[in-house]
Amino acid sequence: MPEIITLLVGGLALVVALVAGLYLWPVRRPGRRVAPGQPLDFDTATRAAEAIIAAEAADPALRPESRSRLLSHGSRTGRAVLLLHGYTLAPEQYDGLAEEFFDSGYNVWIPRAPRHGTVDGRAHHRVEAEELTTYAARALAVVAGLGDEVGVVGISGGGVLAAWLAQVPGDVVRHLLLLSPFFGPDPRQAPAFAVRPLITLYGRRILPDRVTSRGYSLSAVTQYLTIARGLPNPPRRTGLWTVAVAISPLDGVVDRAAAVTVPRRIADAHAIPLRVCTLPETWGVGHNILSLAALGAAGAELRRRYVALYEGEPTPTPGLAQVARVEE
Repeated sequence: MPEIITLLVGGLALVVALVAGLYLWPVRRPGRRVAPGQPLDFDTATRAAEAIIAAEAADPALRPESRSRLLSHGSRTGRAVLLLHGYTLAPEQYDGLAEEFFDSGYNVWIPRAPRHGTVDGRAHHRVEAEELTTYAARALAVVAGLGDEVGVVGISGGGVLAAWLAQVPGDVVRHLLLLSPFFGPDPRQAPAFAVRPLITLYGRRILPDRVTSRGYSLSAVTQYLTIARGLPNPPRRTGLWTVAVAISPLDGVVDRAAAVTVPRRIADAHAIPLRVCTLPETWGVGHNILSLAALGAAGAELRRRYVALYEGEPTPTPGLAQVARVEE
């Protein structure tokens, strides 16, 4: 009997140690340097973007419709915007909204994230946090050369990268718009207490990867969560002028409370209001709030609303106030 008790106590101690290790193991913090030593001029930034586009056009592993895109007016403009797509998706996710920004006078850069937009539907499973932050930093360096006033829009995992760019030293980002940002999973999918162990076990690839019914790799998803957990807390004051978020109450992917709380803290650090746009349930739009084709005219008007939110417009676009609630 004493031997059995000793084994049980030893086993319990091992379990406690393992659990404690999962919570105490530090979350990696990707590098924070963003701004280049010498900002790119318009011609250099354009050549950098065109070189990326040309390389992708020559790569048979990439889907033609998923290549990076540059919408340029041919010269440096007063405003330029970086659009960061979501996990498992590609630059075509911004069809419509990119044109809306361009028609409003912006130069627009929509880069393809690493391991995305490929003919191999599983390539994105292998993406790493450092790859994502490096991609975001280089994309910001390009867009900073395209216009005087620079901002970032990010959806889902791209929203995490947009928030990261707005919080790193450099004071380049003036406007931040987050669409369904993935700062944490919907608690119905993974409760808050389980997120850190998931980051440790799958983010560090200690456990074999698992793929959800949505086609999400846990090893990949936790790379975005690693970046989200590495955001400064409390947020630092950088150069932001506007912060806004849009979310659907039908979103079953993200933690909707965190989707608002995190950008609100960033806005508070800058002593500026956070504008929150909530889509109506009756529209039936879920996580991808850029998928608006079925909404017809209302979808086109919502894209204009997104641009207004990005710019910090204080009042709703006429006609849309009745269907999409905007709060501060």
